[in-house]
Amino acid sequence: MELEFLAQADSSGRTLTMVLFLATVAVTIGITVWGHRYTRTATDFHSGGRSFSAWQNGFAIASDYMSAASFLGIAGTIALFGYDGFLYSIGFLVAWLVALLLVAEMLRNTGRFTMADVLSFRMRQRPVRTAAAVSTLSVSIFYLLAQMVGAGALIALLLGIHEGETYLGMDAETAKIAGIVLVGLIMTLYVALGGMKGNTWVQIFQAVILVGGAAVLTIMVLAQYGFNVSELLGDAATASGQGAAFLEPGLRYGVEVPGDAVQTMWNKLDLLSLGIALVLGTAGLPHVLIRFYTVPDAKVARRSINWGIGLIGSFYLMTLVLGFGAAAIVGYEAITAQNPAGNTAAPQLAEVVGGEVGGTTVGAIMLAVIASAAFAAILSTVSGLVIASSSSLAHDLYNSVIKRGKATERQEVGVAKLASIGIGVVAIVLAIFAQDLNVAFLVGLAFAVAASANLPTLLLSLFWKRFNTNGALWGIYGGLIGSIALVVFSPVFSGSETSLLGAGVDIAWFPMSNPGLVSIPLGFVCAVVGTLTSDESNTERFATLQVRALTGAGSERASAH
Repeated sequence: MELEFLAQADSSGRTLTMVLFLATVAVTIGITVWGHRYTRTATDFHSGGRSFSAWQNGFAIASDYMSAASFLGIAGTIALFGYDGFLYSIGFLVAWLVALLLVAEMLRNTGRFTMADVLSFRMRQRPVRTAAAVSTLSVSIFYLLAQMVGAGALIALLLGIHEGETYLGMDAETAKIAGIVLVGLIMTLYVALGGMKGNTWVQIFQAVILVGGAAVLTIMVLAQYGFNVSELLGDAATASGQGAAFLEPGLRYGVEVPGDAVQTMWNKLDLLSLGIALVLGTAGLPHVLIRFYTVPDAKVARRSINWGIGLIGSFYLMTLVLGFGAAAIVGYEAITAQNPAGNTAAPQLAEVVGGEVGGTTVGAIMLAVIASAAFAAILSTVSGLVIASSSSLAHDLYNSVIKRGKATERQEVGVAKLASIGIGVVAIVLAIFAQDLNVAFLVGLAFAVAASANLPTLLLSLFWKRFNTNGALWGIYGGLIGSIALVVFSPVFSGSETSLLGAGVDIAWFPMSNPGLVSIPLGFVCAVVGTLTSDESNTERFATLQVRALTGAGSERASAH
């Protein structure tokens, strides 16, 4: 039934969907142009003039975080694998406690624009800033891939293109590529024109759309079941074909393989590895860390996280209903027919539920609302990632390393804008080759890299007196190279039909899909060993860092030396 309904999208429905979608994009571009008028200095571009209130930054944080992985990837994973998909929601939410308790206030007090401001405060500037820029770019590219892949899948659904069909001369595959290119162009426009000031207001607007759209769809799904969640879960389990196993752990992660104790052990460890990466990764994500610099002081930074946690927590509860609702109402076959990784489950659910309530027109409207919300989330997150990367390249690499701190603000901002274009091009090209991967899984990899390369050096820099330049370099490069290498030699990259290189190439000797369980301890070990192999020590700068981190004294001059 659902497959037949989804095939009924006619030209008028597509036109209505596209008009509503383009209206959302037009509003965000208008906000970006407005923000451009107030972006004059490097502080405006990198941190929005540090003028945002707690609720404003909290909404922007939530918008950064509630990305394609949250809305498309998690809902899709729950729709296909039931209970196990909720692991992402739990991990993403709990992760904020680490950021709140260990990172937020200290980072705001000790840095200026980027993570490298903190890492290089008591160390040799040029090598540490170079390493931080490399790590920031690597993490951001992984995360960008997830958002771009989600955008491609969404465009194909938005245009109502099914296998063997075309629209505006495009088949489904061409439409996906067009979606990826479109997102790349728009995100570059956001960053190059609006900087952090315009980008933050775009994120606030998009957070309202995303949470509001998800809330409307959640209520419509629950209303179909008389707000009886138990009945919804029962229907989802039945429709999945898995029965009770759909509502229990072990369908996707930690799978028990009969007669193969070794593989079962690796599956369990892989589950643990993913959980650790999700919980620890947030505190090392560059686009999250730079948000702490957009507020006036550390107190506002802490309060903004409280706002963010409230919004994010509410949203993840809704993804439960959307995921199980898609399983029950849309069905496994319809979801995988549109997108094998399940990335379009939530928009498909919106179209089916709307159609059952008011026919094709209402279905098209609901699809437009939810697709626009998802697309807004994608654009919000990618623009945050691009501004984090471009700021790091301009502030850390260009100004501090190449120009030795002597570049003018105009030069630095100019380089940041050029960097945003380059990052956009790289992300577009890579995303085209990664279209069949689940976006939630791609974000899990980004979290693992962030937790392995950034978090160890950040924490040790803030809390260990003995920590030095050598330790920072070993920690960043060790965690970064270790995590990426383990991904390359894992089943994700080769050895199976679902891997990036396909079954024709098999270099997978690392048995786990997520490297966090090995790469995160490796990052800490490398940082400690690197520190102990060098005699460098700067206790005076550490004392200054501690005072600044705990009191905020002199924080506006952080990293100015």
